Amino acid sequence: MSEPPHYCEGAALVETGDGFFRAASRPARDFGVLLARTLVARGLDGPVRILDGMAGCGIRALRYGLEGGAGAVWANDADPDRLPLLERNLARLPVGVERQLSTATAQQLLAGCLVEGRRFELVDLDAFGCPAALVPLALEAVAFGGVLYLASTDGRSATGHDRRAAVRRFGAAARAHPASWEIALRLQLGLLARTAWAMGRGILPLLSFSEGRAFRTAVRLERHPAGAEEAQLGLVAHCHGCGDQQVQSLLRLGRWRPCDCPGAASGAAPALAVSGPLWIGPLQDPATLAAMLQEAEAGGVAHLDRPGRRLLERLRDDPATTPRCWPVDAIARRLGQGPPPLAALVAALTAEGFATAASGVMAGQLRSEAPWPLIVATARGLVATTAAR
Repeated sequence: MSEPPHYCEGAALVETGDGFFRAASRPARDFGVLLARTLVARGLDGPVRILDGMAGCGIRALRYGLEGGAGAVWANDADPDRLPLLERNLARLPVGVERQLSTATAQQLLAGCLVEGRRFELVDLDAFGCPAALVPLALEAVAFGGVLYLASTDGRSATGHDRRAAVRRFGAAARAHPASWEIALRLQLGLLARTAWAMGRGILPLLSFSEGRAFRTAVRLERHPAGAEEAQLGLVAHCHGCGDQQVQSLLRLGRWRPCDCPGAASGAAPALAVSGPLWIGPLQDPATLAAMLQEAEAGGVAHLDRPGRRLLERLRDDPATTPRCWPVDAIARRLGQGPPPLAALVAALTAEGFATAASGVMAGQLRSEAPWPLIVATARGLVATTAAR
């Protein structure tokens, strides 16, 4: 009888079984391990406890025990037929790691944690579809100062392709936008923030990223909201006519200013496509991402492959303090000529005193607080200079 197929990742060797498994999701698992290690490095009172609510074959739970420094791991999957597979794979956990396995639905699991008063330093929910219904119970399961690591594969509603579903699931409008992945992440963070605030808690976004299929956010749960944290909830408007973008906080909501479209001042311009309410503050916490990179570079048990390292470095270098993002190809279409060099455009706008970066969320995109006419004029000048060489 032949041995079942095995898959090796980091320090883990697992049977993947017949269920859904994506080797390409490794960066997400690497980042979860590194998030766990930053919690261990903080020197918390007691062991780091981790709840893997949708464990699948158990590879994330196993890596949390082998590489993440977890003192206790609870792996749950709603499919009872997967329990023997989980048992075989998690038998490889170190002897000192407390383990628990279960086959409840995510709702049953989290509700049971609430009833029993169980809290975890890291709750990992790698959801299929939209996890909005799980958010209140998931936040209840996170210890103060702990991390909720949440995934969604609901790309249609969050990127403006199913507006009714966006209203139902996020309580928000989602419109087509050139930085669609980022809008999806910000809608998810907006939902997390509103839910935490309703509980009297606060959040700090640590990590937000996507490859276009899954949208992943990690937030730290704070005992109370930070000062003016509510100002980070707002609306993002995009003009499909001239390409301009505007951002408003719900605390200072007013009229949208006229854009550069012909007839804008008289109200004859194309209507703005408005998304929100969503999170308009930073998507990344540079200190946390720097600590994650340091853990990966320390030569210990945590593993991070080259693509994951590059992604983490890009996210660290772009805290995403503003949602205003444009693809350089879209800027080129406005110019009617070749695209401007992104690095040169970032440098030029930064020199003008505007917070600007290459987007870490979507490749080939400019993020800037500079006025749109200045962005276009600067890009035009760079293209002309490049062509003259």
